[in-house]
Amino acid sequence: MIKVGVIGAGHLGKIHLSILNNSDFELVGFHDTDVSNSEKLSQEKGYTFFKDLDSLINKIDAAVIVSPTTTHFEIAEKCISKGKHIFVEKPLTTDSKEARIIEKLAKKKGVIGQVGFVERYNQAFISCKEFIKNPKFIESHRLSDFNPRGTDVSVIMDLMIHDIDIILNINNSKVKKIDASGVSIISSTPDIANARIEFEDGCIANLTSSRISLKKMRKTRIFQEDAYISINFLEKEFQVVKIRDKNKADSDSSLIIKNNLGEEKVIFFENPEVQSINSIEAELNDFYNSIKSRSDSKVSLADGLQALEVAEEIMRQL
Repeated sequence: MIKVGVIGAGHLGKIHLSILNNSDFELVGFHDTDVSNSEKLSQEKGYTFFKDLDSLINKIDAAVIVSPTTTHFEIAEKCISKGKHIFVEKPLTTDSKEARIIEKLAKKKGVIGQVGFVERYNQAFISCKEFIKNPKFIESHRLSDFNPRGTDVSVIMDLMIHDIDIILNINNSKVKKIDASGVSIISSTPDIANARIEFEDGCIANLTSSRISLKKMRKTRIFQEDAYISINFLEKEFQVVKIRDKNKADSDSSLIIKNNLGEEKVIFFENPEVQSINSIEAELNDFYNSIKSRSDSKVSLADGLQALEVAEEIMRQL
């Protein structure tokens, strides 16, 4: 049995605690600096509260770090130094310099590290990946209403970094150039931002994120030579629109278009069924299985570092 502890018992920490309490892990307990709320949570749910962080770390095999981003580096470094596997909510750390130290230390100590990019475990994204081949243009919109919980970092680190990770995952080409703009409306850091990422293979990604929107949106559209793919991360659904040359077997009822060369093309739709799963549960299961098999998780510390490096360049462009 793998003994696990949760560090940080805010909104997301409580979700992790609930899932881990009914998982293959053995939940030892949790730590949070808010003693009053932690004692209340312990009484209500029965989780063991550790006032002292070191006491919790000494009793576990793995840590799920869901504390504020500014604390990730210190806590992760402490856990890894004691040989504990770590799951760290995104972003991995506040900057890539810290992330490189964490990744290097994890390799040295031989521990498993995973970053909480939950959208990688969104079933809509998992189901549509087989249709994605050599994307030419990617457009992402991630909009949210204002929530003070995320304002310890900019909207790039809070929201856009999810889409940065997704785009880096579906396009392995190196980043060639980044242009970006953004503004602060409520917070001291940017609340709205747009970034244009050009890759060496010619693919262009256009990302927009806002945390002061009137409605939520988490959509990514992918354009490639033979298809248009739309992913709705919020609703966990996707659609694939494909195009091919018309042939004699196509009926008059088919959706047919003619291009500028006079070639007739047939447009058809695919809407595969998406299985409903709990994405947070899926990523924690991946963490468990990675520890058991001593293999890299789907979202490694290297992935977290790569996303941070791109996010930092976007911040510099602002």
